[in-house]
Amino acid sequence: MRTDVACSLTVSTPVPATALLQVAVAAPAGEQLTVLTDGHPVAAEEIAVPGARVHRLQLPAGTTEVSYSAHVDTAGDPRPVTPAEWAEFVRPSRYCPSDQLEGYASAEFDRSLPRAELVAEVAAWVHRRLVYTAGASRSVDTAVDTLLLGQGVCRDYAHLTVTLLRALETPARLVAVYAPGLSPMDFHAVVEADVDGVWRTVDATRLAPTSSLVRICAGRDAADTAFLSLFGGRATLDRMTVTATVDGDLPAPSDEPFPLP
Repeated sequence: MRTDVACSLTVSTPVPATALLQVAVAAPAGEQLTVLTDGHPVAAEEIAVPGARVHRLQLPAGTTEVSYSAHVDTAGDPRPVTPAEWAEFVRPSRYCPSDQLEGYASAEFDRSLPRAELVAEVAAWVHRRLVYTAGASRSVDTAVDTLLLGQGVCRDYAHLTVTLLRALETPARLVAVYAPGLSPMDFHAVVEADVDGVWRTVDATRLAPTSSLVRICAGRDAADTAFLSLFGGRATLDRMTVTATVDGDLPAPSDEPFPLP
């Protein structure tokens, strides 16, 4: 099944700034990235970062247009969980303070369940516990804030799912994706969890079919997976569009673990 994805960003920088861009898919069959500031090309330096393809841009003052498009022809094979990944993604992180919820998670969930059932149960619990509400959360909110607030957007659902799984000693990480079928269309955040030594995907929002997602990058939490980070100057994101389409029928969303292309 072929999947086509694209995004465009318009960024205003009154003074020169450095940008880190994470919009490129992990394994494209073909892609194109164009960066123009006031009509002049800007070089995009790709940096090797574990779990991501990061492009560093040295932006002059002005208005920058970023355009990216790619297509993926086949689903990727399941990824094994390496020992280094196990150690990294079982520990607390900035937005996923799993050490603060160990007792809570143990009281809510049966640790003795088979791993696939436990992962699916945590994702289903988060789906029931939260209300998807645009603009409800702040950029600094952790999973504990989301739990207390009871609402949020995809990154909040993902942070809470990751945190509870890590509190249950299950390695888990946040994955930024393009999501065919998502409405309204945007970048999306889901979760990969260690299920019997293989990374499997769940999406507690249930807003898009997990079997059709296209990976951008993975990390400890949203601090590692932001689509755009700006340093050294003031900047505003003026406009953003995201599209993701498949050439066939989309399956229904599910909370069952799936591999992620």
